[in-house]
Amino acid sequence: MLQGMATSTFYADDLEVAKDWYTEFFGVEPYFTVAGAYYEWRIGDYQAEFGIVNRAYAPAGAKNTPGGAILNWHVNDLQATFDRLQELGATVYDPITERGADTGFITASVVDPFGNILGLMSNPHYLEVLAKTGPA
Repeated sequence: MLQGMATSTFYADDLEVAKDWYTEFFGVEPYFTVAGAYYEWRIGDYQAEFGIVNRAYAPAGAKNTPGGAILNWHVNDLQATFDRLQELGATVYDPITERGADTGFITASVVDPFGNILGLMSNPHYLEVLAKTGPA
């Protein structure tokens, strides 16, 4: 059974440029590095791991185009985060969209400059869990 998101892994052809881009977006340096291969940050209320891998280490057959599942990260200000990512060079994949009438679930996604889809979400359930457990 799935227990929780452990590490979100993205790929980039130019690892150093991707590291700099995500460091700018997150506002913190990666806490873990493997020279020429990998950078990892701990971010958010539960210190979720976000990794950037040199695309040379991607699984065989991995595409260099957006696709597949979208992992949505809860954000407190969806519009501001969506706008900031676009200012940094991300492009809109899916615009800000309400999911169900008056449920509070709102999503959006962008494609980072390295071809990865980054999902964003205003998620009332996340806030309920956070209120009960508190941040890490």
